[in-house]
Amino acid sequence: MNALVLTKKNSLSHKILQEAPLKSHEIRVNVKCVGICGTDKHLYQGQPGSGEANMPVVLGHEISGLIAELGPDVHSALHVGDRVAIDPNIPCGYCRYCKEGRPQLCEHNEAIGVTRHGGMAQFVNVPEGNVYLIPDSLSFQAAAMVEPVSCVVHGLNELTIKSHYTALVVGDGFIGQLFTALLATRVKKVDVSGRNEKKIPILKKIGATEVFNPEIEKHDENYDLVIECVGLPITQERAISSARRGGQVLMFGVSEPEDQIKINSYDIFFKELTIKGAFINPFAMQDAIQLMADRRIDIEALITHELRLEDVPDVLSGRFKEKITKAVVTIG
Repeated sequence: MNALVLTKKNSLSHKILQEAPLKSHEIRVNVKCVGICGTDKHLYQGQPGSGEANMPVVLGHEISGLIAELGPDVHSALHVGDRVAIDPNIPCGYCRYCKEGRPQLCEHNEAIGVTRHGGMAQFVNVPEGNVYLIPDSLSFQAAAMVEPVSCVVHGLNELTIKSHYTALVVGDGFIGQLFTALLATRVKKVDVSGRNEKKIPILKKIGATEVFNPEIEKHDENYDLVIECVGLPITQERAISSARRGGQVLMFGVSEPEDQIKINSYDIFFKELTIKGAFINPFAMQDAIQLMADRRIDIEALITHELRLEDVPDVLSGRFKEKITKAVVTIG
């Protein structure tokens, strides 16, 4: 099968791979679409994603497709030809965190497209528990976005949200847009801090009340909820300073492993701030599929590019000529 393989840091190669034998409880999925995620860029640059990349590895963890084959011991109510989305995370099930119902913290987590072959290929083998049926109303392009939407759902589940709250989303990229759209249905107002004025129309369309650039506009308002979606020390510090008394700050953007930030410890005490992280997507895939099926979020409106597999090396290396907010690759 044709595949795009991360062979070493900063090196992707198109290869013909032999399809791996299907284990007894695995399902072979004929990949239709795969999203390009910021995590893929981190892995390409030699940084960790949800784990360290086990190179050589086929990238791609935002996957939709058709079931091509079932392992002999698959017991799920799934059939060849079913339309599905994939949860890429495979917790061990036996470590302390798995037994406590916190599989996102699993000490031995595997991840499709990170520690084992992913979706930038014609086929991918997936444990049956990681396969989710999708309705016919979702295109394969949209269904490839179930995984990032599920991560955002988990982030929101980590917060106490009340309808009279105000929220600030720091970052106007794809993840910031997802948070904006979902928060807009649940709180009084959602402002967005970003730098790209070309994104203002789509942010306003999906529910942003105000969009501002903190680098050129003075903005002193504080918020009940602040979602940091960039992962830079300057934006993380700005997020914490934007929380009002009793506020909650969600650190969602992926930072460099060595990054450090400065925090005013008195503010945490005096304001009773809650600062939380949110990692991957435990127990959130079904909710993400339902939100998308109910059109609570118009995911296709947020996809800016539909690409070919041949385009991916240029995207991850930064050579791609166009500015991408979110790209989906059609396989085949």
